[in-house]
Amino acid sequence: MKKKFEKVKKVNGELNLAGDKSISHRAVIFSAMAEGKSVIKNLSNGEDVKSTLKIMLDLGCKAVIGKDEIIINGCGYKGFVKPNHPLDCGNSGTSARLIAGLLAAQKFTTTLFGDESLSKRPMKRVIDPLQKMGAEFETNDRLTLPFTIIPKQAINPITYEMLVASAQVKSSILIAGLHSADKTKVIEVEQTRNHTEKMLGLPVQLIDNKIYSSSNKKYYPQANEYFVPGDISSSAFHTVLALLTPNSELVIKDVSLNPTRTGFFDVLIKMGADISFEDIKVSSNEEYGNVVVRSSSLKNVPIDSKIIANIIDEIPILTIAGIFAEGDFEISNAKELRVKESDRIKSIVNNLKIAGLEVEESEDGFTVSGAIKNINPVFESFGDHRIAMSFATLSMLLKNGGEVNEFECVAISNPMFEEQILRITK
Repeated sequence: MKKKFEKVKKVNGELNLAGDKSISHRAVIFSAMAEGKSVIKNLSNGEDVKSTLKIMLDLGCKAVIGKDEIIINGCGYKGFVKPNHPLDCGNSGTSARLIAGLLAAQKFTTTLFGDESLSKRPMKRVIDPLQKMGAEFETNDRLTLPFTIIPKQAINPITYEMLVASAQVKSSILIAGLHSADKTKVIEVEQTRNHTEKMLGLPVQLIDNKIYSSSNKKYYPQANEYFVPGDISSSAFHTVLALLTPNSELVIKDVSLNPTRTGFFDVLIKMGADISFEDIKVSSNEEYGNVVVRSSSLKNVPIDSKIIANIIDEIPILTIAGIFAEGDFEISNAKELRVKESDRIKSIVNNLKIAGLEVEESEDGFTVSGAIKNINPVFESFGDHRIAMSFATLSMLLKNGGEVNEFECVAISNPMFEEQILRITK
């Protein structure tokens, strides 16, 4: 479905967003693992989280879905039941990787599969450590989905140094480690999002510039009440639209402000963005608060490679801010973008060229310069929700607007995107 977006004259008002996708996945999984009833408020309404919830139901937990909350009756320690069919992860890499860690510790064999896009994404990174912990896998030569997980009698605790910066892989190992009395350790050189550690209260240490996270049966989740803050990655699109639209002021309420996720805001503030934070609170060890955004003139700055893992999901929309800022915009050390829902380096570069910008692509990033020349662009989403919303945002900043093909893919993370835009641009 091709979608037309007109130029926005002003952004104003307040916005409440559905729950953060990363936190929502974990709230559902931890509630399903716990014994008894857990309550989740403000759960993400995206398709990815629905995939995780459906899998938990297929594994035997029960759920009552209300208007403002969901109650999950969990299965308890190793209490899941063998499903009578393969489990569908849809487009969700988080579902596949985190749940693989959970299934590696169960008493039955299970198969996970996904859609065409997810079936191209690398799974060796999660298969290797889970094999070291004792699970066996039946998979294809590419080590992608679908794969079958064959658990052994017990989980072997391991110490594992991350080969690639991935919160999904780290979480998968830590979740498997919850099923052993002995300690499993994960070592990171680059800090990745730490929702699993925070929500479970796992020990984390900084030793010789490396981050050590650990888990064991002591930290197995208990029934709980979760409030999921607004999705910080979804807020990025509205933030950039407000920054680049004259005479605008926007307040985004109760957004997740986990320090491992706020690098996007840090970069924008260094670029000159007028962004502030108010009414900071904490729930389930997760910080959240209101983000206040005002129109600003921006100047591009070097982006430290150490924060790439922190901003990886926001690089597409950060690029849109960059092309309106003074100077050239450059991203490097971001090869991980190539194995997201699309090859996001190619997706971004392709669309920037459609706009008429000058772009140099490298293996791990790109540089963009020049001015937009195409006055009636039609951008491609590549079936990637973050690419679709980024170039919808760009369209709303252009004199004649623009179009985005296959825009329906935004339902993966934020099916309310268009409604939210209408609410703040009236």
